[in-house]
Amino acid sequence: MYKVDFNKPIKVHFIGIGGISMSGLAEILLGRGFKISGSDRSESDLTKHLIALGATVNYPQAASNITDDIDLIVYTAAIHEDNPEFVAAVNSKKPMLTRAQLLGEIMANYGRSIAVAGTHGKTTTTSMISQILLETANDPTISVGGILDAIHSNVHVGDSDLFITEACEYTNSYHEFFPKYNLILNVEADHLDFFKNLENYRASFKKFAGNTADDGILIINKEIPDVDYFTEGLKCRVITYDMDGEGDIYPKDIAYDGKGCASFTPVLDGKELGRIALSVPGDHNISNALAAIALCTNMDVDYSHIIAGLKKFGGAHRRFEYKGMYHGATIIDDYAHHPTEIAASMSAALRYPHDRLIVCFQSHTYTRTLAFLDEFAQALSVADMVLLADIYPAREPDIYGVSSQDIADRIQNLGTEVHNLHTFEACEKFLQKNLVNNDLLITMGAGDVYLVGENLLSE
Repeated sequence: MYKVDFNKPIKVHFIGIGGISMSGLAEILLGRGFKISGSDRSESDLTKHLIALGATVNYPQAASNITDDIDLIVYTAAIHEDNPEFVAAVNSKKPMLTRAQLLGEIMANYGRSIAVAGTHGKTTTTSMISQILLETANDPTISVGGILDAIHSNVHVGDSDLFITEACEYTNSYHEFFPKYNLILNVEADHLDFFKNLENYRASFKKFAGNTADDGILIINKEIPDVDYFTEGLKCRVITYDMDGEGDIYPKDIAYDGKGCASFTPVLDGKELGRIALSVPGDHNISNALAAIALCTNMDVDYSHIIAGLKKFGGAHRRFEYKGMYHGATIIDDYAHHPTEIAASMSAALRYPHDRLIVCFQSHTYTRTLAFLDEFAQALSVADMVLLADIYPAREPDIYGVSSQDIADRIQNLGTEVHNLHTFEACEKFLQKNLVNNDLLITMGAGDVYLVGENLLSE
């Protein structure tokens, strides 16, 4: 595999540079003196930001974008083999790396690298840790899968040996990472279009756990079924956390404010630490915070910085994000697209001030929808009313014989009011007529369902 010498900057071309992760890697390399070019289907805020930093970006993707002066080409799993620019890249015989391979090489250049993996909570936990580290004198380099207000971006190029990133399991891309500090938040069946079954999915995380540096630390959620499967035989130190008092760190004396944000006392190795107050709601964020606390205390971060960072963290964009008020109704947007994530968000919503809870949900991919039809219905039925848009296909063809109506039928059988409205326009018209004072509307899903709330607020 081609190796990048970070002491000898070259010209790197990104096919799909506008993606949240690709744009972050491009910005990191720009900060290290590399020349950057790239392409994408259309202009975005991320591509405009890169251009302002000195990158060259072309629209759309085309074979002519592969020029003679390019030294290395980087591409994502979303690029199809028949993409004309990808074909030209292969034919050029120039060195090529996947996004994950480049990220792994970047990570290897930092003495204290941190990777955050798990089915759920990666963006939030990475952001929590980033917020804490930004409180310290060390200036970390950050690559996160969402916009973090503290850095006004998804990436921050620091000047220390600290590097923190999310570690996505899809297509086993995180197997390219060999972090000093490794976090595994949870392991539940997902991405079954690639992994096929839970056994393969768990085996993937076991291999990733084994990538932790021998002199490093693996922090893992003790509530993961048969957690010892992931940790047996590891040379690194293992630290566990949970909500039930069985792990090396757990919460005590949990209390909630008027918006469902928790405060609690962490207990680490039997010793009570100073009280933590969160500014994001939900029990799942207590769990995320425990992982962050376990990491940072074992990196010798002053505890006052941990308290301050977690208090300042108000959430990453699209993670139970307050969007505004519409005719007296509160609009929240949330990225939840797995039944466990939905259940966590619904639990947080129940503690948030409201009279009626209305969810506008867009399921993400046909394979995930088919695998979790009953679980989706069960999680969503907690709402007073559910609106459904058509499934967001992402990378998948519509060949699985499943639709949002299948979710609607199951929700109706559970006794919750449900409307399968298909389009965002229909959802918006329904909400214009039916949202009233003190309603709580959550636009939910990993696709573009957030547009429903934004369109209402733009009226």
